[in-house]
Formats: sequence, C-alpha cells, structure tokens
Amino acid sequence: MSSVLITDLKVGIARLVLNRPEKRNALSWDLLQALEESLKQVGEDRGARVVVLAAEGPVFCAGHDLGEMVGRSERDYRKLFRLCSDVMLRLRRLPQPVIARVQGMATAAGCQLVAACDLAVAAEGASFATPGVKIGLFCTTPMVPLVRAIPAKAAMEMLLTGRPISARRALELGLVNRVVAANDLDSSVQDLVETIVAYSPLTIKLGKQAFYNQLAVDEPTAYDQAVEVMTDNAEREDAQEGMKAFLEKRPAQWRGL
Repeated sequence: MSSVLITDLKVGIARLVLNRPEKRNALSWDLLQALEESLKQVGEDRGARVVVLAAEGPVFCAGHDLGEMVGRSERDYRKLFRLCSDVMLRLRRLPQPVIARVQGMATAAGCQLVAACDLAVAAEGASFATPGVKIGLFCTTPMVPLVRAIPAKAAMEMLLTGRPISARRALELGLVNRVVAANDLDSSVQDLVETIVAYSPLTIKLGKQAFYNQLAVDEPTAYDQAVEVMTDNAEREDAQEGMKAFLEKRPAQWRGL
C-alpha cells in the first residue's frame, strides 16, 4: 500500500506530497501523523533549506476526512483538532520557509494548510473555501491562519457563506503569492525555491521566526523584539560575510546554520 505522504529531499529542497488522491487528499489521522513526523524531521535536517508542500491528483486538499469523524467521542475530536493544529503550528515554526504548491481545490483544513504556509503558488484553476458551515461544523481552526493571511471581513465572508473563491481572488486578498497557468506551476515554485536557497539559511531562520513573533504583539513591542533579533543577526558570521562581500563586490560564502 502506498504511503499517504511522499517525502523527498534533494539538493536542499524537502518535498512533502499529500498522497491520497482517491480521497481528495483529505487529512486523515494517519496523514496528519505522517505530516507531523516529516515536518519534525525536516526541521532537524540542517541540509534542508526550503520545504515545498504539494499534492497528488486534481485536488490539493479537501480538509478533514469526514468518514473518520462521524460518531466520535469528545476525546477523539479534541485529539484530532489538536493534532491538526500542531501540524499547522509546526509549519510556522520550521526554520525553513514552506511553499504551498496548489494545483487544485483547497477547502476547510486544506485551505488552512495553504494559509499556514509561508508562501503559496496557485494554478489558475485552483480554488479556496472554508465550507464547514454547510455541514454544521464551522471552520474554527482553519479560521486561525486564514484571518492572519487575509483581511478579517473577507475571511468572515468565506467562513459564513462557505462559498469558494478563485485563485485570482485569493491573490487579491493575499492568501497566495502568485497565480500561474497550470503548466507553469512547477517553474514558478522553483523560481521562489532557487531565490531563497541562494541566501543564508541562518538569516532566513532568524527572519522567519521574528516575522511571526512580531505579528502577535503591539508595534512598540514588535520594534523592541526586532532590535534584539537584528542585533543578534548582525553579529553572526553570515551577516558579517554578506556585508563584506557586498562591499568587495563578490559573491557571499554562507556558513550556514
């Protein structure tokens, strides 16, 4: 039986591919566990520089596997939603940037996955929705990264109506970074990957962590945090090397993490 998650690491690029196309890549318990474990391993892998989250088949991810959810206990539901939330938080806390490659529909917890990634590239035919209200189960956990990615009014409309938005609308709102023809999806993702990989992995790690930390605080506190991080960053070997390389008009030689 094939794995529900395909993992591949080549030349510093970790690819995690949802592999339940026959179930529209619904997030079963097994798939969530596999994602959690793979993300943990990637986070500890000093050779991994960028993560690409992709999916097999025409659908990116249809959210939770409803076939596993009917008639469960309170304990079961809490464990499931806690596991899913832990996966989303792990995406945020990885030292590496995570790019979602969205080839098709992403709904409910699938939309949550896209919102939780650092960057997202979508094919023109992709769509996004939080339709839980239609089945009597409000998309409360998907709401958390969604409202941090797009304006509140737009997020609330998606949550209250359950109606899908197009890839172009997702781009306007800031849920995705790029919308491209389906044939250009891989090359557009690769362009971002190659750009990021050219920079210091330590600098990327410090910057990503600081970015999400400052979102949760007021502006003066954010500046206080940023001053400390940037001071730490400036003292590091890679920053010293980068400044010297710029002044000497030569390529920088990054030390790494």
